[in-house]
Amino acid sequence: MKKTFFLAGIAAFLLSLSINAQQDSTKPMQQDTTKAVQQDSTSQMQQQPVQAQPTQSQATQSQQATTMEQKKYGNPTVDSILSKYTLVPMPNQITTEQIFPVIGQYQSTTNADQKVTVTLDDQNKGIAWVDGLPQGRVKALLKNSPATYKIPAQKTADSSNVPEGTLIYDKDAKTISIMLGREFNDQDPGSVFANATASTADQSMVTNNDQGNNESKMNDQSKTSVTKTKGHKTKTKATVEKKPEPWVFMGTKIEQTTAATQQ
Repeated sequence: MKKTFFLAGIAAFLLSLSINAQQDSTKPMQQDTTKAVQQDSTSQMQQQPVQAQPTQSQATQSQQATTMEQKKYGNPTVDSILSKYTLVPMPNQITTEQIFPVIGQYQSTTNADQKVTVTLDDQNKGIAWVDGLPQGRVKALLKNSPATYKIPAQKTADSSNVPEGTLIYDKDAKTISIMLGREFNDQDPGSVFANATASTADQSMVTNNDQGNNESKMNDQSKTSVTKTKGHKTKTKATVEKKPEPWVFMGTKIEQTTAATQQ
């Protein structure tokens, strides 16, 4: 009986040893299989492209576009009204030449060698200076915008006497008209140029010194009198004073070309 228990214990011991051996051989295989599965899943995650999340500005633009589409196709009446209003770019800044178009250089329509330049006063933009006239540098006062000026009677830096006159610039035709010797007409400034042409300037192209001499002679003539005696009656008749002819200049504006426009 003892032998039987002894043999049974030996058999049970051997059986437990074999079971433990099988379990030890199975564990490394399970560990290797688990690692392989983890590596495969990691590689798949790395290979899959990462989708970029939209930024806040992109999301806002997309939302605005969706809103515009809803407005555009939401109500035909609103669409028809909105279609009449469009955004336009801001206009360019107005230049000094656009405000005072008289600025520039002009060539005489009858004398190609004669040119007149008009500039603005540095301190007062309502005053224009005219250079190139035989009378010298003449001052003109802005009376009506954009380019109607009164030339007051004045004495130039060369001590030349300049009679009252008118300066008008036509921005559409780009021509200038200057009249010296006729008073400025506040009601109709252009009326002083009636019956006056640029040829008058050629016929009376004299300096103011000569004009002053002519005026003094005319004044002397106006003071002289003719006395006639008939019997006991004496008649005195003064000569009629003759005013000098007005001086007129008419010219066309010389366009200034730049390198950019030439190209």
